[in-house]
Amino acid sequence: MAKQIIHTDGAPQAIGTYSQAVKVGDTVYLSGQIGLDPASMQLVEGIEAQVHRVFRNLRAVTEAAGGSMADIVKLNIFLTDLSNFALVNTVMAEYFVQPYPARAAVGVASLPRGALVEADGVMVLA
Repeated sequence: MAKQIIHTDGAPQAIGTYSQAVKVGDTVYLSGQIGLDPASMQLVEGIEAQVHRVFRNLRAVTEAAGGSMADIVKLNIFLTDLSNFALVNTVMAEYFVQPYPARAAVGVASLPRGALVEADGVMVLA
């Protein structure tokens, strides 16, 4: 089965050896997004702004792949401080509606560029 590379200027350019997303059949694998503003490629300030930016970046990639946030079936969230878990839930509710995707939230020591949060996921297009 052929793979299709997904790219959009609505999300930050890859800062490493990866694609924003890869589509294989009806499945789209979304690379990790941190709180980079796609226009400036600078990290936005503060945890709440970063969480919003992460979800906006993911939304841009899902749309470029022909889907939406509602098509995400699995989401992984990485936090440098798990005390921000409740804030992530609150902000996530602004971007997702029930039924929510399956999700993992993991505490990590550090993230690229000093980010406070990162998220990646898997989307299935019906």
